[in-house]
Amino acid sequence: MLDRLPAQSPDALLALIKMYASDPRADKIDLGVGVYRTDDGATPVFAAIKAAEGQLVLEQDSKSYLGPEGDVGFVHALMPYIFGSDATMHGRIEGMQTPGGTGAVRLAVAAAKKAGISRIHLGTPSWPNHAQILADIPVEAAFFDHSTPDGGANMDAVLAVIHDAVDGDAVLLHGCCHNPTGIDYSHEQWDTIASAFSNSAALPILDLAYQGLGDGMDEDAYGVRQVLGAVPEALVAYSCDKNFGLYRDRVGALYVMAKEPEQLGAILSNLNALARASWSMPPDHGAAAVRLVLRDPAQTELWLNELASMRERIASVRTHMAAAGNRVGPLDLAAVGKQKGLFSTLALSKEQIVSLRDDHAIYMAGSGRINVAGLHSGNIEKFIDALAAVTA
Repeated sequence: MLDRLPAQSPDALLALIKMYASDPRADKIDLGVGVYRTDDGATPVFAAIKAAEGQLVLEQDSKSYLGPEGDVGFVHALMPYIFGSDATMHGRIEGMQTPGGTGAVRLAVAAAKKAGISRIHLGTPSWPNHAQILADIPVEAAFFDHSTPDGGANMDAVLAVIHDAVDGDAVLLHGCCHNPTGIDYSHEQWDTIASAFSNSAALPILDLAYQGLGDGMDEDAYGVRQVLGAVPEALVAYSCDKNFGLYRDRVGALYVMAKEPEQLGAILSNLNALARASWSMPPDHGAAAVRLVLRDPAQTELWLNELASMRERIASVRTHMAAAGNRVGPLDLAAVGKQKGLFSTLALSKEQIVSLRDDHAIYMAGSGRINVAGLHSGNIEKFIDALAAVTA
């Protein structure tokens, strides 16, 4: 029976990784893989995480199962950073650990479907796995334009979707540092979005995968907090893969806000059942390390300082690119300086992207998405010169 399975198209990013790895040119540049890199091109383990892992080696006395909810201490330790001073929203918020942010999004969509959601509105372009998850659950995906041609957020589109939503609709929004465009809603725009949700039938599903890489931990959580303050219920998918550098350890969480505290038990029982049927138990190691970091004030400070250094380096690359805007002809790099997080999408044709790869050893997604952190003092001028060459 297995011969009935048709071959699937290879994942474009995985194919790009293979092409980059096989390229012998010493000056090649990888802007495709979505991981943070230092100015030396490394993706290091956080010092705070290293210290926590050392503590785990010495003190962890069991590798027994934790249960489908995972490390509850980890889940609760994150909550003040996500939700603010009233992290439980008067007892209405609870969560569970998931395998990365992808697991959190998938569990959110599965739970929403089980609760009666049949259609989820998603701004495009978006993280490609969003649409794949919606198709696989499945629920109907309805798309709206996230961005405008001038590199801003399309407020008219998102507000129309929220306003026109009917019972059975959800709206999935990025919490900050939008992937792949880097185009975020401003605080004022989040205020308007939250107000629209307060009068809407739509369930908000908020994907917060890059907190701390934009303007700061509190600043990047502004939109999530405003929406949750305006609605009776919501789902929040969270990832620690980027802001703790735990990519391969798959560390995430899903939080649910209920109308009333007494509803949480039934909701969590459904989340546990869905998780049990999907991955049974989440991986422990990375979440345990995060819990130890957040419970030790000295390690928390070290982590926040490391995160600030990442954020500042990303911002400096954006500033450098924006300042070079007049060197690349019709391509507007000024917008890159206003965007946030790891990613931006450049208005390049397929032919120009191929030319960058073939003629200049620069690898990026076919959509024009670049990982800004793949640029550093040793290659950014080469990249800008290459952009000028292909857009001339």
